[in-house]
Amino acid sequence: MERQPPRARQSLVLLLAALVLSFPAAAAPAYPWRDGQPVDAASTLATRLPPPKGFQRTPTEAGSFAEWLRGLPLKPDGAPVLLYTGEPKARQDVHVAVVDIDVGTRDLQQCADAVMRLRAEWLFSSGHARDVAFNDTAGKRLRFSASPAQDYAAFRKFMVNVFAFAGTASLERELKVVELSTVAVGDVFIKGGFPGHAVLVADVVTNPGGEKRFLLLQSYMPAQEVHVLKNPKADDGPPWYALDFGPQLVTPEWSFARGALRRWP
Repeated sequence: MERQPPRARQSLVLLLAALVLSFPAAAAPAYPWRDGQPVDAASTLATRLPPPKGFQRTPTEAGSFAEWLRGLPLKPDGAPVLLYTGEPKARQDVHVAVVDIDVGTRDLQQCADAVMRLRAEWLFSSGHARDVAFNDTAGKRLRFSASPAQDYAAFRKFMVNVFAFAGTASLERELKVVELSTVAVGDVFIKGGFPGHAVLVADVVTNPGGEKRFLLLQSYMPAQEVHVLKNPKADDGPPWYALDFGPQLVTPEWSFARGALRRWP
């Protein structure tokens, strides 16, 4: 076989290198409240909370809400859950990790509010700020419409308004019912009402037999930092919940009916 001359081979190598460099590297998920501060890869939800033995994380699309949730920055191990006042929450036995995101200085960012905050932060950070919209308790659509849409201060002001006028009752009506067997990252277990409660599915893993397990995030009353819940049935073991949890999903501070799973439309 005829060999290419050295100069031709060199040109081919340079061409291939140029082609590789022409493809942009995958951008790391953005978390705007950090004001540009990078996330330590060793302190993300996915890194700090590995799947149980024999399980693997379900595939996600690049740039998806699921990928973004798995990359959430966590506070150092052992961090307490703090209230909006800065005081520790009375119960420090319900969480395994605390998400490194502010809770504000008013008693507003409670359970459903934290779920909406995380969803909205992902939309904002992924260039879809115009899609940030939620229904209030009366059914009116609250839509972020600041100009420019990249104004993070305006976005945060809008979300405070959402927290004041929306909650579990409105969010439950807004989300669509899905089968428990299809649980996916980003889904919500919710009971609408006064009071009600909502927790966010932060991660999902499967084993070769098709069994699924999942992690849950919550805020609570009064407004407090978002945290990863323990599984009360795990006896201080892994915080992963199994789908065969019986007639109710029992979390440390609330129980949900099996039909409580919802998904963003």
